[in-house]
Amino acid sequence: MSDAHSPDTAPTGVGRRTALLGAGAAAAGALLAPGLLPAAPAGAARTASVLPEYRFLREALDTSSLAYNPTGELIFPCLRGTVGRLPQAPGRFLLYYAPHDAPGGICLAYANSPDGPFTEHPGNPIVARDWSPHYSVSHVSSPHVMWNPEHREMWLYFHGENTTTRLARSRDGITFDYEGTVLTTAMVPGTTEASYARVFEHPLPDRGSRYVMVFMRNSTGNNRSIGWGWSADGITFDFDPEPLISHSAVGVSNLSGPHVVERGGSTYVAYHTDRGDIRLTEVGRDFSRRDHLGVVHRPLAGPPDSGRSAAPSFGSDGGTQYMFYEAGSRLGATIAIARAG
Repeated sequence: MSDAHSPDTAPTGVGRRTALLGAGAAAAGALLAPGLLPAAPAGAARTASVLPEYRFLREALDTSSLAYNPTGELIFPCLRGTVGRLPQAPGRFLLYYAPHDAPGGICLAYANSPDGPFTEHPGNPIVARDWSPHYSVSHVSSPHVMWNPEHREMWLYFHGENTTTRLARSRDGITFDYEGTVLTTAMVPGTTEASYARVFEHPLPDRGSRYVMVFMRNSTGNNRSIGWGWSADGITFDFDPEPLISHSAVGVSNLSGPHVVERGGSTYVAYHTDRGDIRLTEVGRDFSRRDHLGVVHRPLAGPPDSGRSAAPSFGSDGGTQYMFYEAGSRLGATIAIARAG
């Protein structure tokens, strides 16, 4: 699978969590929906040239059989390949996910194909809300794992609380050592939340950086937009005080779940909105563009989306492109697998 640890290179006046999840209710990589998609909207040709049409394949996990499922909801999928990286891994692909509501907990499943089936790791949660002496919080969630080739480690970015994004590191993708805090609201003026972060290897020579972070930022006006930062080492970041993608610029109240995509010599950010859809903005190689391309995926009306798709994560395996995403309402969300073609 083309590596989803880096930018994909393969050919709401609504309550906080409702807004995040949408009002509508190896190398390896990761993920969107079969044939019940509505007709493409006007202006979709440009987005179609960047991302293919993904069709729902199946849910990644049988939620009714999970040993660890404290809240009945699963969010924020992240699929990573192990071939050539983790020789003792339980599968070619590791799928990270979490509940959001307390107690949360970073969870792991594994498979030999992005198509599944995925097997739950018996030690879930692999990262819990209490990690002495580092922190004790109400919940941890939104796992994003990046393969760091320099250190030959899986780097896990996750939040807990929603004001704080943290980093842990692992040589086997299962057992992690705590690194520290990489983002807080104190680092981005005028914010009340700074979470749902994903980090990608994406050099910006003019800034002397090797990595970029995209994340959800909530303003004091209670509107969520996409923020961003850059880093030379993936640990210490500088952050733009202004949104990378403002909610008002795309005509909605809240955005979240950003993911960086690289195609055709340019760079894009995919994200979900409080209308339950997934949209795309071109930011360019240096992140200076703001070309909002519109809806790239509309949720299925029926299960598992039931009017809401969110937190997309993209990748490919053997030339087949995938999108894993969060499907359904907050209280019943699950992880869905979609495949191009």
